[in-house]
Amino acid sequence: MANGKTVSDSNLLQTLFNLWPYMWPTGRPDLKMRVVWATVYLLISKFVLLLVPYFFKWSTDALNGKADLAGKVPDLLVGAVALVIAYNVTRLLQLALNQLRDALFARVGQHAVRQLAYKTFVHMHELSLRFHLERKTGGLSRIIERGTKGIETIVRFTILNSVPTLIEFLLTAVIFWWGYGFSYLAVTAFTVWAYIWFTIRASDWRISIRKTMNDSDTDANTKAIDSLLNFETVKYFGNEKMEAERFDKSMARYEEAATSVWTSLGWLNFGQGVIFGLGTTVMLILSALAVQRGEQTVGDFVFVNSMLLQLSVPLNFIGFVYREIRQGLTDIEQMFDLLEVQAEVKDAPDARPLDIQQGAISFKDVHFSYDPARPILKGISFDVPAGKTVAVVGPSGAGKSTLSRLLYRFYDIQSGAITVDGQDVRGITQTSLRSAIGMVPQDTVLFNDTVAYNIRYGRPGASDAEVRAAAGIAQIAHFIELLPEGFDTKVGERGLKLSGGEKQRVAIARTVLKAPPILILDEATSALDTTTEREIQSALDVVSKNRTTLVIAHRLSTVIGADEIIVLKSGEIAERGTHAELLRKDGLYASMWSRQREATQAEEHLKQVRESDDMGVVNRLAPAS
Repeated sequence: MANGKTVSDSNLLQTLFNLWPYMWPTGRPDLKMRVVWATVYLLISKFVLLLVPYFFKWSTDALNGKADLAGKVPDLLVGAVALVIAYNVTRLLQLALNQLRDALFARVGQHAVRQLAYKTFVHMHELSLRFHLERKTGGLSRIIERGTKGIETIVRFTILNSVPTLIEFLLTAVIFWWGYGFSYLAVTAFTVWAYIWFTIRASDWRISIRKTMNDSDTDANTKAIDSLLNFETVKYFGNEKMEAERFDKSMARYEEAATSVWTSLGWLNFGQGVIFGLGTTVMLILSALAVQRGEQTVGDFVFVNSMLLQLSVPLNFIGFVYREIRQGLTDIEQMFDLLEVQAEVKDAPDARPLDIQQGAISFKDVHFSYDPARPILKGISFDVPAGKTVAVVGPSGAGKSTLSRLLYRFYDIQSGAITVDGQDVRGITQTSLRSAIGMVPQDTVLFNDTVAYNIRYGRPGASDAEVRAAAGIAQIAHFIELLPEGFDTKVGERGLKLSGGEKQRVAIARTVLKAPPILILDEATSALDTTTEREIQSALDVVSKNRTTLVIAHRLSTVIGADEIIVLKSGEIAERGTHAELLRKDGLYASMWSRQREATQAEEHLKQVRESDDMGVVNRLAPAS
């Protein structure tokens, strides 16, 4: 138990240390001055606040005829009415100072939220593909959402409230000691200590409950987003009820935890009320007895009560501040954990931009595995000469798509080398490497924006004319013009409003606009029907002309014209050569070609039969001449 507490305290201090640059923004003297002035106004407001009970006391004594204010306050303020007015003016001044403080600090808090959210977003894109494949998008978005919301609260409370509130406690204690004796100081100190001790213990208990609630909330959100992203799959199998039950189970855990959070809050507030109530009772009894003995006036009794009421506000606030800071830290702890995750692939300290000349690619004795126990590539060596097309084919799991990920440097190889124009990709910057490569993937995922936006993504600064020209080369311009809003048509989430062939053409247009010297076609037509495949393939042939092109293919009919075909099997090169040469070898490629050809012929025969049957129906239904 002690060890767990130590770890928790260590995490707390580390998180506060991580937050400091956002509380005191480097390079922003204007924001630092806002923090300084906000703190000054808050301190002034604390001193002004301490005058409020005095004016209340003096006005009470004035009404009793026992006020002796000569020399204590300006002559103008002598008199009950004047003192009441001064009392309320002081309260309004204190309120104005607090509002001015909040106004000054608003930009600091929002700047902190923006900076940390931006840093987290950028960091997410710097992390490796492996990280994103292993994480759930819904849970990740929830962590970031809760973390950014907790930043402003922590920054505001840490800088502007904690220290000034402690100062207010000290000033109150000094006033009681100086004006009424050590017994009042002792009761005040014990009450404050007991209040804070109870608040911290109870809040720590509530933090563990809140963590459970957050975990349940993250789990429910993950299941909801995952289910909605797979909306069609859910419908295919009629599993709406199962999805609803999975979601409801997570929400049931959330309901239980959230109920405990609110119940525990009730007990916390009640305990705080009991502690402060007992302290107030003792203090007022001491004052009442002193009034009866003639040692104090009724104004003193009112003053003690007013000071205690005033003290209850920062005391309640201290409890609130502690709870909010601890709960905020709980919310952002996972965000900082994300920021501490190291990118698997980093630019070398001496990395230089790619000096692209012709775009020749070379794989030299490349060994790679996602898991050390399961090697994927076992000493692969081949070249893609500048301006030529090399295709890689083979059974599923042979390691074909891994080649494109390694060329993009989503992963680093274990041994060997991958070069572009003789430059090892590990020695050049990732940005320059990826800017030189264009990709048309098997599964094109589009942004939930317009057609034009998705095509322009290849080169954000492209003009409308260039976007239209790229669409023309990809043979999709005519289709887009027929849409109700043309290039401004929204494609829906992940491009679901477009067909597979239409999405592929948008991907081709996007790559055309990028105009890279190197092109990767990663099974770009394998998910399409034969007719659409032929149409897409003609567009791809235009795009790949005079470009260094690496084709990862499932359908062998798309690689007949390749300058060289590499046949992979179990992570090794089984065969290589042109289409004609590989057929003459009568090996693995020839076997694959034969099976796919038979499947294509069967598909075309079935299509002809259906068309023939349809024509027969039309002839039978046609009226006799």
